[in-house]
Amino acid sequence: MKLHHTLVLPAKQADQLREHLFPGDGLEAAALLLCTVTGERRPKWLGREVICVPHAECTRRPDFITWPGEFVEAAMDCALARGDAVVAVHSHPGGLFAFSSADDESDRILMNAIRHGTDRAPGSAIMIASGAMRARVYEDDRATPIDLVMKAGADIETWWNDGATGSGPLSPPMAFTGDMRASLSRLSICLIGVSGTGSIVAEQLARLGVGEIILIDFDKIEERNLNRILNATRDDIGVLKVEMFADAIRRYRRDGEVISVPCSVATREAILAAREADILFSCVDSAEGRHIADRLSAYFAMPLFDVGVAIPTEPLPDGGRRIAEVYGRVDYVYPGGSSLMDRGVYDAALLEAEYLARTAPHALAGKIADGYLRGMAEEAPGVITLNMRAASACVMEFIARLFPFREFANETRARTIFMLAEGDEDAFSEGQFKNGHRFPVADGEIEPLLGLPALAKRRRVA
Repeated sequence: MKLHHTLVLPAKQADQLREHLFPGDGLEAAALLLCTVTGERRPKWLGREVICVPHAECTRRPDFITWPGEFVEAAMDCALARGDAVVAVHSHPGGLFAFSSADDESDRILMNAIRHGTDRAPGSAIMIASGAMRARVYEDDRATPIDLVMKAGADIETWWNDGATGSGPLSPPMAFTGDMRASLSRLSICLIGVSGTGSIVAEQLARLGVGEIILIDFDKIEERNLNRILNATRDDIGVLKVEMFADAIRRYRRDGEVISVPCSVATREAILAAREADILFSCVDSAEGRHIADRLSAYFAMPLFDVGVAIPTEPLPDGGRRIAEVYGRVDYVYPGGSSLMDRGVYDAALLEAEYLARTAPHALAGKIADGYLRGMAEEAPGVITLNMRAASACVMEFIARLFPFREFANETRARTIFMLAEGDEDAFSEGQFKNGHRFPVADGEIEPLLGLPALAKRRRVA
């Protein structure tokens, strides 16, 4: 997989840019985008803040714009204080999806000024009326195209520099085609948890042709796992799940890359590996794992797909128990939207219960007896048929976001729950969840990592 430069725009910032750059008068407009820079193997610019240059302060024409230097200076001051990069963005209301010779000449002066006023390489970008963008970064005196500009919202919109022309970007491939597979070969996806549902999600992503798959799981295969982890055999007992699955993928794929991270997701190593990906999948059964995924999605502006299954039971009068329901759940979270915590997938009580279960099991038992906690929400051991149904629904949700094929808006499917005993399926829109804005968006690896003191970089003691 060819490594590339990426500019990620959370939906809020992308929509703010579009609204300002296209006021409806057919004249060019300008803004400055402050970006957190992250990634080592795959440099990513995360759009964090938009500084709009007032239209009245500019000289605006259909194919030309100038704006006062004071706004550039203000952007540089903000960027320098945080270590951000500055991307100068302007509109092409005529629809030209390329940098003009006038843009090149303007950048020659502006990029040099920004480079000397900040600690980061500057960039420039153009936007057309549809919201599509092309961007480039000036690491030296020469412009290097940013390979991918991605808008992370209810839809995941991708604009690749390769293949774009002056008349516009490439259209998204049709879902379920070879062109879709070719498009997926350009993406990097991180998957947290490679067990019951996770192994099935990973198998589908690999066979769909995803270019790079990052697998995070600290656990080893046990005999009791063999009934639900794909590709696992008796010979794999005692082997790390990520290593077994990475080897399995390599046996049937010569292209692409598989990176195994044999760590808990609640470690710096795992977080720094996950940040390199474009998209995140959470296939865990713990509140802590989902809490980390929630924060990863926000801090690194990554669309997140979370899947879970459960088989709740209820007591019978004779003292036995019966199955109350058999259900699966898929949540899609985009940076700046409602989080898994907002939606009640986990809460502070569950996080505390899991912590006590690890560190003070007797205290946990006492708190449950006292009614202080609502208790541990135990997801049922996965039966492979239920896991397959849920994992497939999760990957199908991913396809629908990148390659729209539905006859209804993706905004209406922030969550889906299927109930096999009842024979029903419920869908919940983004607007049905209260957005608590719990986590900062596009802050990157600002310390402490993910805002969690336990993940802070340790200082060396002399």
